[in-house]
This record gives sequence, structure tokens and C-alpha cells, in this order.
Amino acid sequence: MQLSKVRLDRAVELLVEAQGLLAKESYKSANNRALYAIEKSIKAFLAIAGMEVQTHSGGLKQFNYEFIYKGNGTFSQDDYQIAARAERIRNASDYDDFYIANKEESQQQVSNAE
Repeated sequence: MQLSKVRLDRAVELLVEAQGLLAKESYKSANNRALYAIEKSIKAFLAIAGMEVQTHSGGLKQFNYEFIYKGNGTFSQDDYQIAARAERIRNASDYDDFYIANKEESQQQVSNAE
């Protein structure tokens, strides 16, 4: 449980960073921090379940399997899609030199992380 709390605390820090970057109109960086807030939250849930993953995609896949496919209804396929989309947007924001992040998209990503 301690690991889960540490990860959730970090998720909150990342969310605050995302909100600040959004306010400064730094949309690509806000997308980055929003994804990592989501990712840390997912890893917190996995820690509660006694699971550890090494990669972002591994965490997302394990979350999908444990909490959506086998889950009790707390999370839905839509939740998985939100996290998967956040990962795609973060990848584009960080690695695609010609990707143009916009305010509406970044607002949605930060809102999803919240």
C-alpha cells in the first residue's frame, strides 16, 4: 500500500505540473505531464494488486487486463481508451517535430488526468 500511495502522490504532482503548463500555453509539455499523471495512477492500482511493470505500454496492457477485462466494473473500456490516447498524444508531442498541440486537446488531456 505504501508504494501505491507514493505513486498516487507523484501522480498529483504531475497533474499540478500539467495544469501549470496548460495555463502557460505550453501544450506539448502539458500533454507529457498529463500522460505521466495517468501512468503513475495506473501503476498505483497495479501496485495495490501486487503487480509491477517495466514499460508504459506494459502498464497499460496490464491495467486493461486486470481492471477492465477481469475487473469488477470500476473501470471501463473507455478508461482504457483515454489512457491509450493520452499515450499516443504524448508520443506525438514529444517526438514528432511537426506535431502541433492545441489548447482544446491539451485541456482534454489534463481533464482526463484529473
